[in-house]
Amino acid sequence: MGEAVEILVHSNGFSSNIENGSLDDDHEAEITAINTNKIDTKDQSFCGWFEEDIDDHLKWSFALNSTLHIGASEYQEIALLDTKHFGKVLVIDGKMQSAEIDEFVYHECLVHPSLLYHPNPITVFIMGGGEGSAAREVLKHKSIEKVVMCDIDQEVVDFCRKYLTANWKAFSDEKLDLVIDDAKAELERREEKFDVIIGDLADPVEGGPCYQLYTKPFYENVIKTKLKRNGIFVTQAGPAGVLTHKEVFSSIYNTLRHVFKYLTVYTAHIPSFADTWGWVMASDEPFSLDASQIESRIKERINGELLYLTGPSFLSSTIMNKSVNQSLLNETHVYTEENARFIYGHGKAYLA
Repeated sequence: MGEAVEILVHSNGFSSNIENGSLDDDHEAEITAINTNKIDTKDQSFCGWFEEDIDDHLKWSFALNSTLHIGASEYQEIALLDTKHFGKVLVIDGKMQSAEIDEFVYHECLVHPSLLYHPNPITVFIMGGGEGSAAREVLKHKSIEKVVMCDIDQEVVDFCRKYLTANWKAFSDEKLDLVIDDAKAELERREEKFDVIIGDLADPVEGGPCYQLYTKPFYENVIKTKLKRNGIFVTQAGPAGVLTHKEVFSSIYNTLRHVFKYLTVYTAHIPSFADTWGWVMASDEPFSLDASQIESRIKERINGELLYLTGPSFLSSTIMNKSVNQSLLNETHVYTEENARFIYGHGKAYLA
């Protein structure tokens, strides 16, 4: 399990009263109390913060309206926070996963490029994606007949089905096959192959449940063997900013470069992540659409309007700045379980 979300208190002596005043013994042990004063975090009058360690001597803080839920599953810590700036945010193992105000940027970038480049996507396998947003975006494509969403953590899925109202429709769609299992085991078990496989996994955090799914053996022996002809694999690949792209982004790119013939990397700024984020798309068929062709496919294939992605904007997102481009060209690290790289830090929530 990754680092737990810590509940900290300031010298005013206030401590948190989470989920109607009840915390299990593990969470009780994570609270540093100055005195026994209690406040209800559902009371909008309190002043609270969520704080994420981004790097040594660097933190990212959010003012909170309330803490809606905090808990722990067998695999990871889970929290839903109502922030003043970003709305409701999902936090897993102390790391921001998505915020309701800008999650559409991440999920449109994750899902639509691969489905638009594929000549006729019918079946999709989503690794992770327990919050349901990736499935929501896949199901906008008219050609889709089946979406398998495989998340290892039942509690995360149940939690998101309950609290993330924007995805209720996706969770109830008859095309969605929801599986609770390890994605590697599920892919190996299935005889079928897929047009597109999407890696909507949590960041590779040391001790976390899914860093093994960023490795060369997994890409080579599982992912590639489960793609149909013309199949495309896409994965989120972590921070891709000037100062952060060497954490895992360049390594994931280089690892996939050893497995597939053609790769496309692209990035977008995610305000709630406080960074530029990266994705890698891979196939044994070239990616050869121009901006007008992408625009045409968006209009022809997708129900409703996209909020972020356009043909020209996507192609512009594939152009890296000089610093990142040089790092991608020069990267030699290949991701394995024995030689993994990890995202830095974890998060803390506290009351001011």
